[in-house]
Amino acid sequence: MNTLSYVTVDVFTSTRFEGNPLAVISDARGLSDEAMQKIATEFNYSEVTFVLPPDDPENSARVRIFTPTMEIPFAGHPNVGTAYVLGQQAEIFGKPVGDTLRFEEEAGIVEVDLRRSGGKIAATAIRAPQRLTIGETIGEETIAGCITLEPGAIVATSHAPVFASVGLNFAIAELSGLEALAAARPNLAGFQAAAGHQTTSGHDFSLFVYARTAENPWTIRARMFAPLDNVPEDPATGSASAALGAYLVSLAPDADMKVRITIEQGVEMGRRSIIALDVVKSGGIVTDVVISGSCISVMRGEIILRD
Repeated sequence: MNTLSYVTVDVFTSTRFEGNPLAVISDARGLSDEAMQKIATEFNYSEVTFVLPPDDPENSARVRIFTPTMEIPFAGHPNVGTAYVLGQQAEIFGKPVGDTLRFEEEAGIVEVDLRRSGGKIAATAIRAPQRLTIGETIGEETIAGCITLEPGAIVATSHAPVFASVGLNFAIAELSGLEALAAARPNLAGFQAAAGHQTTSGHDFSLFVYARTAENPWTIRARMFAPLDNVPEDPATGSASAALGAYLVSLAPDADMKVRITIEQGVEMGRRSIIALDVVKSGGIVTDVVISGSCISVMRGEIILRD
């Protein structure tokens, strides 16, 4: 019987069964693209990662990321979780594990810092692989139709709903408050109607909505919906958080600043997640976005490939 080992972790949390679950196949050599997709579909997590030897020996590994329906070029929680799993190993494909990992991904090189405490990994931090790019704006009625709210619940004071990316494209919209955020419900027909607005190929319309807290404008509650990708709601979305954080800092009046942003997600699902972002702006341009968070191991097992 041929088997393949896997580990699952909950990402952006230190509490089991909260945060965003991730399955990591730490040695995916010999798997076809089709097999990877089938395994990801079987897990039905928002993402599963498959780790392969790097093309460039200077890097740590090649990491492929699959949702239940497709491969994607980059995502936050899969990188944070994969680094946590690999960082606990003595070596990765014969190379000793240090304090920094470099992952080859479709979106580019992803750098990961392993933050240790008492010899154990307390958190991992990844740097977004691409600079902030802003796409077209989206009508408030379109956003409202996606999440079963009235258009008045969409706030356009700071910015109109818009596409933004630091490696993966998301529609981003601000809501009027925590009450509106809690009331949001994904409407498949609304997402299907909105899909024509998507500006990048290979990834279905994904919507990241947020509300600011009154105490601190850099403390945010968010939700992410991607029903066209078989993810009705995601409990923690690092790539969307990074795009949002970079965009909000780009809108701030200061030309030079460094901001710590805390994004709480998954609360309405009972899977509270905490995503930390450190965003640097220099000369009016966002130059660096680092996404960090904790992880906790949940399960280990084997996938049966052939009887």
